[in-house]
Amino acid sequence: MDDRHMQIGEVAARTELSLRTIRHYEETGLVVPSARSQGGFRLYTENDVARLMVIRRMKPLGFTLDQMRDLLEATDRLDAGEALDAAERDALLERVRTYQQAATEQVEKLRVQLSRAEDFAATLGARLEHNVPAVS
Repeated sequence: MDDRHMQIGEVAARTELSLRTIRHYEETGLVVPSARSQGGFRLYTENDVARLMVIRRMKPLGFTLDQMRDLLEATDRLDAGEALDAAERDALLERVRTYQQAATEQVEKLRVQLSRAEDFAATLGARLEHNVPAVS
C-alpha cells in the first residue's frame, strides 16, 4: 500500500464512518493516526483505512470493542513480519479462526432475520393489494 496520508474527512468519506466515530475509535485505541500534520491534524494511511473497515464490518455483527481490539491485536502480530514460534503463531491463528466462526454464525442469524423481515413485508404488501378498491 502507498504511504499517502489522508485527513480524517477523507477517511470518513471512504469508510462511511462519522468523524466522531473515528475519533471514538482513536480514543479507545482501536485505530491510531499514522501521523499528524504540522498543524496537528490527524493523518491516516491506507493501512489505517483498512483497519477502520475491519472495525466497521465487525460492528453490525455484534462484536464488542474489546473483541475488535483482540482480533486486531492478533492480526497485527500475524502481519508484523516478526518471527513467531509455532505455538504463538498457532494461538494467534486460533484466535482469528474463533472470530471467523463467530462472524459466520452471526451472518447466518442475520440471514434468518432478513428472510423473516422479507416475509413480513411481503405479507403486508399482499394484504394491501387484497384490500385496494378496484378502479372503475
